[in-house]
Amino acid sequence: MSNQDFSTRAIHSGSEPDSATGAVIPPIYQTSTYVQDGIGGFRNGYEYSRGGNPTRSSLEVLIADLEGGKHGYSFSSGLAGEDILLRAALKPGDHVVMGNDVYGGTHRLVNRVFVPWGIALDTVELTDLDAVQAAITPSTKVLWIETPSNPLLKISDITALAEIGHAAGVLVVVDNTFASPYLQNPLALGADVVTHSTTKYLGGHSDVLGGALVMNDDELAEKVAFLQFAVGPVSGPMDAWLTTRGIKTLAVRVERHSANAQAIAERLVGHPAVERVYYPGLADHPGHEVAARQMRGFGGMLSIALRGGAEAARSFTESTSLFHLAESLGGVESLISYPSEMTHASVRGTALEVPENIVRLSVGIEGVDDLIEDLLEALPAS
Repeated sequence: MSNQDFSTRAIHSGSEPDSATGAVIPPIYQTSTYVQDGIGGFRNGYEYSRGGNPTRSSLEVLIADLEGGKHGYSFSSGLAGEDILLRAALKPGDHVVMGNDVYGGTHRLVNRVFVPWGIALDTVELTDLDAVQAAITPSTKVLWIETPSNPLLKISDITALAEIGHAAGVLVVVDNTFASPYLQNPLALGADVVTHSTTKYLGGHSDVLGGALVMNDDELAEKVAFLQFAVGPVSGPMDAWLTTRGIKTLAVRVERHSANAQAIAERLVGHPAVERVYYPGLADHPGHEVAARQMRGFGGMLSIALRGGAEAARSFTESTSLFHLAESLGGVESLISYPSEMTHASVRGTALEVPENIVRLSVGIEGVDDLIEDLLEALPAS
């Protein structure tokens, strides 16, 4: 990571004006293969686009720079990147410790794909350091952290958890999707690997799927690079280009996301229909002090618990106008979802199920007064 401002690096890192034409924005290398100068004579190392593509390479350099890492890898989705990382880090008989409030797709990947392969999984309250310590066994190889968590916005102390993990020889992974590199850099806090769904804040416009991994360890990076090539879940050139384009405005977007979410959270506190607001920017949030220490802002995600239970929550999510009822998050437009039956349906009926009165908001960058009015009109009066 250079000493330049984040916004400067987000715009310039990984790409220069096109050398052939001077185009300010580098071209999309929409190609599957590359001419060789004789057998094995690859130009700049490019042979076939599954193995490498200049548009993807630019994105990988950019994401690694923004996270302060040595190695960056771009994938077709966030889960594709997670899958490759777990393949690289685990073998049958190994054990994973994971937070008890994570994206439902992440838990499903480990529980439904890796557990049948012979991986053991335990979930734990990551804010309880003693519980994390107790959950780690001699066979534990990965400690999976998501902070802020999805959807209850729990804040985990990355530095403290990294110390626990490293003392046991465990790979410490942080899903940084909710925060984005603008608000939080887990590698600088002691984590070994950062994972992103670049679909969310990095892309920022709800028009592209993608995932990323960033790390410093050369040996692990070599394994990830091999699997990325051998398995092939890479981002295509158009997806990589769209993600790079989105990252150029990440800083200004996240500033607005965060300001809007803070205002909405403060406005909803004390509303007669709202039992609780989950947002780390509120002073009474259990993780507020940790978040203030390890993040540069509190982000654009918040959740609320409604007093009327599941019926009230479902009605509320179906009654907004500016907040579109949809899965995903991190786009410029505001979204509302019902995690119990949408993003976290895979953990319903388990100890990890999301309470039925929880509604999750991805706060966009629209005018905040308009967003507040939309929510207040949709909320029941009491």
